[in-house]
Amino acid sequence: MSTYEAGQYDVIVIGAGHAGVEAAHAAARRGAKTLMLTLNLDMIAFMPCNPSIGGPAKGIVVREVDALGGLMGKVIDKTYIQMRMLNTGKGPAVRALRAQADKPLYIQEMKSILEKEPNLTLRQGVVEQLLMEDGKCKGVITETKALYRAKTVIITTGTFMRGRVIIGDISYESGPNNQRASVKLAEHLEELGFDLVRFKTGTPPRVHNQSIDYGKTEIQPGDEHPQHFSYETTEAILDQIPCWLTYTNEKTHEVINENLGLSAMYSGMIKGTGPRYCPSIEDKIVRFHDKPRHQVFLEPEGKNTDEVYVQGLSTSLPEYVQHQILRSIPGLEEAEIMRAGYAIEYDAVVPTQLWPTLEVKNIEGLFTAGQINGTSGYEEAAGQGIMAGINAAAKALGKDSVILDRSQAYIGVLIDDLVTKGTNEPYRLLTSRAEYRLLLRHDNADLRLTELGYKLGLISKERYQRFEEKKHLIEEEKERLSKVRLKPTEELQQLMESIGGTRLKDGVLAYDLLKRPEVTYDVIEQVTPSEKDLAADVKEQVEIQIKYQGYISKSNQQVEKLKKMESKVIPENIDYDAISGIATEAREKLKKVRPLSVAQASRISGVNPADISILLVYIEQGNVAKVSSE
Repeated sequence: MSTYEAGQYDVIVIGAGHAGVEAAHAAARRGAKTLMLTLNLDMIAFMPCNPSIGGPAKGIVVREVDALGGLMGKVIDKTYIQMRMLNTGKGPAVRALRAQADKPLYIQEMKSILEKEPNLTLRQGVVEQLLMEDGKCKGVITETKALYRAKTVIITTGTFMRGRVIIGDISYESGPNNQRASVKLAEHLEELGFDLVRFKTGTPPRVHNQSIDYGKTEIQPGDEHPQHFSYETTEAILDQIPCWLTYTNEKTHEVINENLGLSAMYSGMIKGTGPRYCPSIEDKIVRFHDKPRHQVFLEPEGKNTDEVYVQGLSTSLPEYVQHQILRSIPGLEEAEIMRAGYAIEYDAVVPTQLWPTLEVKNIEGLFTAGQINGTSGYEEAAGQGIMAGINAAAKALGKDSVILDRSQAYIGVLIDDLVTKGTNEPYRLLTSRAEYRLLLRHDNADLRLTELGYKLGLISKERYQRFEEKKHLIEEEKERLSKVRLKPTEELQQLMESIGGTRLKDGVLAYDLLKRPEVTYDVIEQVTPSEKDLAADVKEQVEIQIKYQGYISKSNQQVEKLKKMESKVIPENIDYDAISGIATEAREKLKKVRPLSVAQASRISGVNPADISILLVYIEQGNVAKVSSE
């Protein structure tokens, strides 16, 4: 059967998971005529693993996606069943929001938004191959032989590429949640010369809510005054549903140890590499055999379903063993499994094959984003998705591409890590991966990225005007506090003592008083209130920017040094074989990654400072040899 012409687009997005929806939405908002093709339109932005969004580092990515004009923050704010701010007792650099999602409602809300986007077409279909012309990607062909032409294509197939589900000694070809796997596209990418790796992830059993004895567990309520991911959200959902905490025990560990040989992880059935930071319960028991117990969170999957996600019990053990494990845990002795836990293996693209724009180096016009790039997590997928959408649209429309710096966003850290260092396991974003985490905070994502989102056409004029007003109020209040001198009145001295501070010996500027660890903006407000009714987020920024001024200034100085390195561009036609003195390993890595700047080259594993010094001298002398045409 021959193909038929099914349509012409600027951008085609393959897949409608958390990367796909952000990519398609961003491309469409930038003015590109966009098509999103997915295996199942009822599974748009589906959460195959835990029903939650956010957490350390990840929650900040969601805020960044929102600041750029993306969807994840807006949708979770409309559909959460619980919202909590984590690490409230720690500094602002590690605070992060985490929301429990109403899984079915999240899908409905996301689909509704995408269906209303004028430049975006949604279509159900299975893409089997790319349309290639002169080494460039020019469209896609589906299994029904529909040929869709496009200027750029983004692949966001998640864990579906040659997906294989494993439960004990049973395995079958499948994507997550018994969806169809994408087999022919994976084979096609191999034919095109892609370097693919085999990764693995897993899920725990889901149990029936009414079969749980919550009296034996610890309640985990949401925040009384919930905050939001999106800067556009104005109303909170107050009727929250709690999660619950229980623990494994000696009996649980005994059951697992007795059945380790039946786990696909240990029987040899699973060949793929799993995520180190999210291990299966079998892996936990083996790796942390000295721990007497492990946390198990019971997370409701929505308001109108009785399914409860047993977070912490991810497993590939046989179903009957999963029953035994559950019965050994307090509160789950009578738990009824609604869906068994399973492991899933899938193909991923080695991400060093990508430019920092997420375009494939050897195939012009083709981009990849999300778990196909070797990451784990909905949030990491969304961050890549919005950048792939921005850049695929830019290429299609003849505009400049966008690359976020490591000092600008966690999304910048994520993508730079992937394309520069690659990953030998499913990559998870952690706060420790960011050198400038004091600059990349939950509270200031809008200050970092809203202006860029507006320039790209992803942020409305009204929202941008509100952002500009917020910036103005922050600076105005900082200026006011720098001029208000507080006298050491008895009232102020008593206030200082009441908060555990020392008495003042002399008058002090309100600005300097706020720098004291025990003094909050609320304290300052008591002694010198602003004439304006400032919003909570404005007050928060004033406090953080003044209190951490020294640390922030030091970080900014480091960023300036980095920018000098980033500005040292490596010519595209450089021949690393012509540079004498560079170590063999460094030479091979440089040829593989093809870094765009000296700073990026310095972050490649195996490239040491001596290699960078030689490279710098070579470039500065202007001895850039032409790449051999052989």
